[in-house]
Amino acid sequence: MKTVKEVSEFTGISVRTLHYYDEIGLFKPTEVSEAGYRLYDDKAIEKLGQILVFRELDLPLSDIKLIMENPDLDRNSVLARQREMLLLKKERLERIIASIDEMLKGDQNMDFTVFDETELHDMFTDMLQNMNESQKQIFIDHYGSIEEWEKHMIEGASDEKTQRNYAKVVEWYGSKEAVKESLKQPPKSEVFTAYQKRIGDIQKRLVAMKGTDVNSFEVRQLIGEYDFVAKQLYQVGDARPLLLDIAKGYQENEELMKGVDSVLGEGASKYIGEAIEAFYSREEE
Repeated sequence: MKTVKEVSEFTGISVRTLHYYDEIGLFKPTEVSEAGYRLYDDKAIEKLGQILVFRELDLPLSDIKLIMENPDLDRNSVLARQREMLLLKKERLERIIASIDEMLKGDQNMDFTVFDETELHDMFTDMLQNMNESQKQIFIDHYGSIEEWEKHMIEGASDEKTQRNYAKVVEWYGSKEAVKESLKQPPKSEVFTAYQKRIGDIQKRLVAMKGTDVNSFEVRQLIGEYDFVAKQLYQVGDARPLLLDIAKGYQENEELMKGVDSVLGEGASKYIGEAIEAFYSREEE
């Protein structure tokens, strides 16, 4: 049997992280001594090795816990999805590196394109098919026709800032295909409204706890609920990138902060942002 300190020294994982894995039920000790010391046998060490492999693949702890607890779960499907996400990141990094190489040669134009014109046309078509006539009419009144609306959208999408935003959306959904699929099968309007209302309720409950340590169990429990609802609302497998972007905006975007505080009270935006960041920073440990 190894103590938690010995496991830490053997694996390079901090004692604090091992304690946290125990707290969330991901990696529990084989037994606890009468003195309260966590002890681990060889089988437990082997399990920890599997967990660390999944962490190297950037899988969130919640997904790893699901995999470890469900032997019947198709691990190959999970790994295939993760492989797709990593390939997407690799593809984008290679494109940026190639653009930097061109800059070093004297070409100042960097290519940040995420969706090309054909993909944007297909996405527009899918989005259009899931809109009712009154929704379409709003854009027709504004742009003159469906064709002019699409032209405006595609022309605007060539902007570097817009493409960077697309890159964030791809990161949220895990792949370009997942983004396209979400446009083909968006949640029904009443479902969307219900989830938005639930998020509003979670935020109100969070603000009511303003001043409480963001690492407290009560606050973390609310952010965990926020994470779950965000996954359902935005149809993403991992809400972490999306919510961390929201947290950043809640603490740095002055216009957004004023808007949130005007509804939820002074300091609400900053507190919610800090709570979200604290939740995911502990998950990373």
